[in-house]
Amino acid sequence: MYIDRVHCDVLVVPDCDRDYCDTAQDNAVVRIATNTGLVGIGEVESNPWVIKALIESPSSSAYTRSLGELLLNEDPTDPEAIWERLYRESFLVGRRGAGICALGALDMAVWDVFGQASAQPIWRLLDSQAGKSTVVPYASLLPTGRTLDAYRDSLLAKAHWAVEAGFRAVKLEILIRGPFAQYGLQQSNDAIVDLVAAGRAAVGPDIDLIVDVGYCWTDWQEAAQVMRRLEKHHLFFIETPLMPDDLDGYAKLAEATAIPIAAGELLQTRFEFAELMDRGNVAVVQPDVGRVGGITEAVRVAKMARQRGKLVVPHCWKSGIGIAASTHLAMVSPNCPYFEFLPAVTSESTLRRDLVENDPVPVDGQLPAPSLPGLGVKLNMTAFERFAHFARVGGATENDFEATQGLTAIG
Repeated sequence: MYIDRVHCDVLVVPDCDRDYCDTAQDNAVVRIATNTGLVGIGEVESNPWVIKALIESPSSSAYTRSLGELLLNEDPTDPEAIWERLYRESFLVGRRGAGICALGALDMAVWDVFGQASAQPIWRLLDSQAGKSTVVPYASLLPTGRTLDAYRDSLLAKAHWAVEAGFRAVKLEILIRGPFAQYGLQQSNDAIVDLVAAGRAAVGPDIDLIVDVGYCWTDWQEAAQVMRRLEKHHLFFIETPLMPDDLDGYAKLAEATAIPIAAGELLQTRFEFAELMDRGNVAVVQPDVGRVGGITEAVRVAKMARQRGKLVVPHCWKSGIGIAASTHLAMVSPNCPYFEFLPAVTSESTLRRDLVENDPVPVDGQLPAPSLPGLGVKLNMTAFERFAHFARVGGATENDFEATQGLTAIG
C-alpha cells in the first residue's frame, strides 16, 4: 500500500467575521488517499492558504519540494518514518512555523489511514496497553460582544451552559487586553479580575476553572501583580500570560505566583517544548496536535512532559477532526487530566458545528475511548463542499490555489 494522492482544501464560513477572535471560522483540511482506496483526513489551525501552498506548491529543486510531493508513494503504515523524512527534506522551508503545521495536518491523516488499514483506533496503535476507558475534555468558551458588558454577558451565559451540560472543567477566554483583544477591547487589569470573579461565581466551587488571557501582558512583573489577585479564585491554570518567546519571563512568573502557568499552543516540535519546560518552567504544556507536528510529535511532547513532572493539556480549536486527534493523544498520556474542547453548541461557527458527521459529544463530562478505526470521524461532504465553495468564490478568490505537480483532488 502506498499514498498516491494528496490534497488540501481551504474552508471558510460564509459569514466570516475577520475582526472576531474565532479561528474556527476557517480550516485547512488535508486528505490523503492510497492505491487501495483508503482516505485519511487531518486539519490544522493556521492560515489555510499558507498550509495549502506548503502542501501543493510546485518545486524548482530538491530542496524546495512540497510536503505533498514528498508524501507521494510513501507507505502510510509507518507514520514515524514518514514524519522524519518530511521534516528532514523540508528543512529549507519548514523546520518551524507553518511548515510544521502543514506537516502536522498530514501526519494526522497518515495516522488515520494507518488505523483504517489496521482496523484499530489510533490510540491502540500508539499504546495497546493504555489503561484509560474515558478521557475528560474541558469546555473552552469564547464569548461574543463588542463592548465589555456584552462580552461579560456572553461569557457567563456560556459558562452556565457548560456546567449544566456536565463539564468538569471550564475555560474562560478573557481576551480583552493586549495584542489579541477581541474587537479592539483594551480593558484594564481590574476588568480581567472582575471577569474571573464573575466566572468563578457562575461555575461554582467544584468546577476546575481555567483562564486564557491571550498573551495580554508584556512583562512578568505586571502579570504577577494581577495573578496574585486571582489566586483566591483557585484557578486550575492561567494560559499564555506572556508572549511565547519570553521564556525568562515565564520562569520568573512561575516563581512569583501560586497559579500554575500553561503555554505552548503556538509552538512547533518537541525542541521548542523542551525550551518552554526547561527554561520557561511552565507547569502545564499545551501542544496543539496539528501545530506541534501531528500526532507523532504530540505524543513525543507528552512523554517529555511526563518525564519532567509536567501536565499536558492539549490545545484544540477547530473541528471534530482535531478533537478526535486530541482524544487519541489523551488516551495514551497518563499526565493528561483534560484537553481543550470547543462545544459545537456554544460555537458561532457553522464549520465547527457541521464539518464532521459523527462529532464527538461528551456524556457526563467525558468521552469514551474511541473504538472506530483511525481517527474515527467522517467528513460531512455536503457541508465540506459548501465551505470549500465559499473559500473559492468568496472574499479569497485570489488565494484559490490549484493542485500542482501531480497532486490531484480526491473525490
